[in-house]
Amino acid sequence: MAYMNWSDDLSVSISEIDEQHKNLVAQINTLHDAMRSGKGKDALEKILGELADYTQYHFGTEEEYMREFGFSEYSTHKKQHDAFVAKVAEFQRAYASGQLGLSIEVMKFLRDWVAGHIKGSDTHYITCFQDHGLN
Repeated sequence: MAYMNWSDDLSVSISEIDEQHKNLVAQINTLHDAMRSGKGKDALEKILGELADYTQYHFGTEEEYMREFGFSEYSTHKKQHDAFVAKVAEFQRAYASGQLGLSIEVMKFLRDWVAGHIKGSDTHYITCFQDHGLN
């Protein structure tokens, strides 16, 4: 059973963004599965790194559209993205140095932040993006 399930309430009705969100959900599930099955530190570090990289790619996509379309909440939204990237980088550093284990608390943070951000902040740009032809 997946740790985080994709559902219609996570859809922003923009296919490119929804596909990227689905990929984030899948990567969170991959990390959770690897953690639960006792994968070694190197494997977990690699998966966590891939999740961090993909998150930055995805945020870059959203932010590019926000700038291009003159989205009024760009600055606030970018600050949320930057804070998440910093938190994941903090997890990576702590995990690599042995100060942090990949725990259910870390997984819960990732799941809850991603779902909360999509259902909250991301819904604010839907009309703007659709008005500029994205769907």
